[in-house]
Amino acid sequence: MTLSPLDLARAAGVTVRAPARLHLGFLDLGGAVGRRFGSLGIAIDRPVTEVTVTRADGDAESGPDAARAARARDAVRTALGVTQAFAVAVDSALPAHNGLGSGTQLALAVGVAVARLSGHDLSAREVATLLGRGRRSAIGMEAFEAGGVILDGGKAMANGAGTAPSGPGAPPPLLARLPVPEAWRVLLVYDRAREGLSGEAEMKAMATLPPFPPERAAHFCHLMLLKALPALAEGDATAFGTVIGEWQRALGDHYAAAQGGARFLSADVATAIAVLEEEGVPGVGQSSWGPTGFAIVGDPVEAEALLETLRRRFASSTNLFFDCVRGNNRGAELVAL
Repeated sequence: MTLSPLDLARAAGVTVRAPARLHLGFLDLGGAVGRRFGSLGIAIDRPVTEVTVTRADGDAESGPDAARAARARDAVRTALGVTQAFAVAVDSALPAHNGLGSGTQLALAVGVAVARLSGHDLSAREVATLLGRGRRSAIGMEAFEAGGVILDGGKAMANGAGTAPSGPGAPPPLLARLPVPEAWRVLLVYDRAREGLSGEAEMKAMATLPPFPPERAAHFCHLMLLKALPALAEGDATAFGTVIGEWQRALGDHYAAAQGGARFLSADVATAIAVLEEEGVPGVGQSSWGPTGFAIVGDPVEAEALLETLRRRFASSTNLFFDCVRGNNRGAELVAL
């Protein structure tokens, strides 16, 4: 986000274009060393959330997910003690409950716009805290803030080494942000017939998962620090993807009881991902609760060829949709009106 409060001092409104994000997984679901969760994610250049917020004589809202956008407007306005009315137009919204961060990106787009138009230079993290977002993961807000590949530090346990300075409800701290290499592409596998867990169903699933073995958490923390992140910094998609693939298989097995006994929520997505694995792509998995699957490819030509392979192989599967996208290293874009 590069638009300053001065840019908005007399603006009639602002258009916010926010990237989707993939949530690649949690590192320690049990909090064996005093912090729980800890997650890795990546911002991608499409699909996007696009929202226009303008000063108005009376509140109004329109477009997909308009009611949810209005709730974010009202919550931020109340928290900041603002009386100005705003019209919110959702020009495009991410598919809900697909593992792309739709709720967080929409809430932040509206919340940041309202804050900036009201003269409050709040970061995405500050707005997320006002809205109660990011209670387990900071990936969505950090994708909004500046994009890239993001690692957060999870949440302090009650008996851990401490709590966040701004309180136990504060989002996890950002530990690392590295740019997505320019040549890398992410293949996305959508299942239009399925939706991932959300709301109370997600909370129940998280609460009833079996214990996550501490030794497994330690193993993946070690791999993340000394293999995945160095490979990312050096642009080695194969080495990075090898860690992500192993991690995703372990997490898929752990979540299987909440996903019908399978690693993937969608059997069709699983079949498409298996084709990519057969083609030699190691960095595959499911974003969050799915159903969206992903594959990280280090060469754009190879990625486009794999995209065509998927489209040919699954031409008769009308519920499946495929795309090849770049990483987003900018975060959300704000344009004054």
